[in-house]
Amino acid sequence: MVFRVTFVCTGNICRSPMAEHILRRHLEDAALDVEVEVDSSGTQGWHIGKPADHRTIAALRRAGYTSAHSARQFRALWFGRYDLIIALDGGHLRDLRSMAPSEADREKVRLLREFDPGADSPDVADPYYGGRADFEKVRVQIEAAAPGLIAEIKTRLTS
Repeated sequence: MVFRVTFVCTGNICRSPMAEHILRRHLEDAALDVEVEVDSSGTQGWHIGKPADHRTIAALRRAGYTSAHSARQFRALWFGRYDLIIALDGGHLRDLRSMAPSEADREKVRLLREFDPGADSPDVADPYYGGRADFEKVRVQIEAAAPGLIAEIKTRLTS
């Protein structure tokens, strides 16, 4: 059985696609890419069908990650598809939990930075109105959470 993870931010063009591609690489490195599927979406539908923001693509490519992406909006009926739904900030967490059809579905929703023991904030910063440094900061925040998220996935796969 495949374990499914999705990342959710606002428009699905900055933070969540970056997290998707970073986790994919970490899954490959941990030899879990066959057992785990990862994707992303947004709480809003403003950018449906569009690629990731050019600054997201640039930050991913500079760090050696893939970047192919088509934005989509998260739907409440998708809760049954996923084992873990990762919100990028507290607003996304609230939105997703309010959409959840059951308590079990609400429990699937977690904040990404929960998986980073050194996190200085629960939220991954929104880089949309910033520049290159803001997108690099987001990449670093996501990368810092990836090992803890991989550990959580491994635990769930073995239980």
